[in-house]
Amino acid sequence: MPTGHSQHSQNGQLDSRRFRQVLGRFATGVVAITAVDPMDGQPCGLAANSFTSVSLDPPLIAFCVAYTSTSWPRLRGAKAMTVNVLAEHQQAVCAQLATKGGDKFAGLAWTVSPGGNPVLEGALAWLDCAVEAEHPAGDHLIVVARVLQLDTYAEGGPLVFFRGGYGGFVEPS
Repeated sequence: MPTGHSQHSQNGQLDSRRFRQVLGRFATGVVAITAVDPMDGQPCGLAANSFTSVSLDPPLIAFCVAYTSTSWPRLRGAKAMTVNVLAEHQQAVCAQLATKGGDKFAGLAWTVSPGGNPVLEGALAWLDCAVEAEHPAGDHLIVVARVLQLDTYAEGGPLVFFRGGYGGFVEPS
């Protein structure tokens, strides 16, 4: 039943806190997008919960990146990047990759994907991708990428973001 909460701020726009609160009721998985920065040869990455499959033919995925991201320009400079599907025990990895600045890979264990990018130890799956298109959308950029290679990696449940917090998923028996 509707709650009757005001949905608009004083300037007539939708209230951003309310928008977040309502959309926070939609559970999402969490991914880490990684690459090797071609400028300095160091791994770079970011965490995202706005990830989806787009097309089977051709195989396309999409994710959203804030315009304010300082990591996206480093990732974008690489010819390919790797999407790591994070497992429920990787909340600390997510938090580390979500921070601004510093060495985001300090203490993280990873191997190299066939495309040459970091596959985080414990990730459920990885997808090597190349950017096909970028679409401006409000305060974010929608990135569409072609999947070049992919595989499952570790076993376990996914890291889930819901109502502003992280958790896991229990498979029905």
